[in-house]
Amino acid sequence: MAERVIDLGNGFWNIRGDLRIGGVVNVGTHSSLVRMSSGDFLFLDSYGFGDDVARQIRALTDQGRAVRAILNLHPFHTIHCETMHRMFPQADLFGSDRHKRKWPDLPWQPQAVESPEVAARFSDLRFSLPDGLDYICQNERVHAGSLLAFHPASGSLHVDDTLNVLPIPGWLRRLLRQPRLAFHPTLGQALQDRPGAAGEFRDWALRIAEDWRDTRTVCAAHSATLVLEPGSFPDHVRKALARVESVLKRAEAKGR
Repeated sequence: MAERVIDLGNGFWNIRGDLRIGGVVNVGTHSSLVRMSSGDFLFLDSYGFGDDVARQIRALTDQGRAVRAILNLHPFHTIHCETMHRMFPQADLFGSDRHKRKWPDLPWQPQAVESPEVAARFSDLRFSLPDGLDYICQNERVHAGSLLAFHPASGSLHVDDTLNVLPIPGWLRRLLRQPRLAFHPTLGQALQDRPGAAGEFRDWALRIAEDWRDTRTVCAAHSATLVLEPGSFPDHVRKALARVESVLKRAEAKGR
C-alpha cells in the first residue's frame, strides 16, 4: 500500500494510509477530507500522512488554515490523534470517551463525536451508530462498532471496521466483477448482551441500506474503496447481512 489521496468529487477526498501491525504487516488505514457547504473543511478520522499527501492537503485547504474540525469516529482508532492535532491545531477536535481517555491532554470538545449535537453541527454529513452493537467494547480486540459518516453530495460513505471491503482473488475477479462488502468478523462479540440486540442490528443495516441507497463509493478503513453501480448499495448490504445471518441467529438463540 502507498499513501495517496483519492478525489471522489463534490468536496470529498479519501486518504489511503499505512498501518503496520508489529511493524511488518501493512493492514492500511484511512482518513477523509470533506469540504463543507460553508467552504471550510473537516477531517473524518486522524491519520499522520507524509509530505506528499500533506502538500496536496495544504493546497486544498489554504495551507491547512481552512480545516475547522477533526472528527475521530472509531473509538479504537487513536494512534494518530496527537499527530493530526499538531498538524491542524486550530481545528476543533472531537472524539469518543475512549479517545479522551487515551489522549487526556488534547483539547477535546465537550460533545462526544457520536452525539446529536455534533451531527447537527455538521449537517453536510449523515451519521449513524449501529443499533444493537457496543460502540466501545470492553474487549479491546472487538472493533465492529463505529460511527459511520455519509456525504450525500458525493455519495461517499466513510466507515471504520463495521463494514469492510474484501478483496477478491484474481481468478474470481472476472466472475464477481468487484470486491464485496462484509461486516466485521467480530460482529458477534460486539452484539449487546440483551434481548433483541441481533434484531436491532439487522433492522439498522436494512435501514441504512435504504436511507443511504445513493452511496456511490464505500471507503473502508483497513481494506479499500469500493465503487458501486448507482442504486446498488442496498443489494450489497443485504448480501453482507445474509453472510452474517447465522451469527445473528445464534445470538438470538442465546437471548440477544
